[in-house]
Amino acid sequence: MSAQERSRADLLLELADDELILGWRNSEWTGIAPFLEEDVAFSSIAQNEVGHARALYELAAQDLGTTADALAFDRKPEEYRCAQLVELRLPEWERTIARHYLYEEADAARLERLKASDDEEVAGLAAKIDREEVYHRLHAQMWFDRLEDEPRFVAALEELRPLAAAVADPTLRDGHTPELAELLRIRPREREAAVRRSLRAPPGPEEPPLLRAWRAWALSGRRMP
Repeated sequence: MSAQERSRADLLLELADDELILGWRNSEWTGIAPFLEEDVAFSSIAQNEVGHARALYELAAQDLGTTADALAFDRKPEEYRCAQLVELRLPEWERTIARHYLYEEADAARLERLKASDDEEVAGLAAKIDREEVYHRLHAQMWFDRLEDEPRFVAALEELRPLAAAVADPTLRDGHTPELAELLRIRPREREAAVRRSLRAPPGPEEPPLLRAWRAWALSGRRMP
């Protein structure tokens, strides 16, 4: 394998792993998002991210002599190239939205560079992915505009912003969080159960009544009328 092919495979795996792991993390909100519209929206975004990951894995597999499924499922946790930002289990809505906004911001810059690549396959795939990511960015911006003055959201942005830099610049990636190994080990249904366990934790003294009501509704498993 040439150095150029290896470099391309590395680049594709970094992006594919980000998209796959983030898609899985976003899917954890299916059925328990605070609003019915967000249940649908986050499920759709998660599905898109996993679809992007598959397309990227398929292109990387051509260089590596393997399959997309093997790259997605058969590697050890330490062999994944994803950024720590996407690995985190975030059962709090404000932290999930903060990650959503920061990731889409960094991913937009990354896709712009890839669309200008001399590699026609990479540039073409980046352009195709970006056409769907436009809607992800619009969704993230909508929530940013809605929450930008909320103290807990502002705190979440400040907490997660240092990790976002590694999305656009893979040279800043330094190991993995313990959450990645756990995510890769447990099945999707068990991942949802883990989110529900975190929801059952006693609410903090500063928890707003609306969030307290959402917590009770989410655990009930009912849809909003």
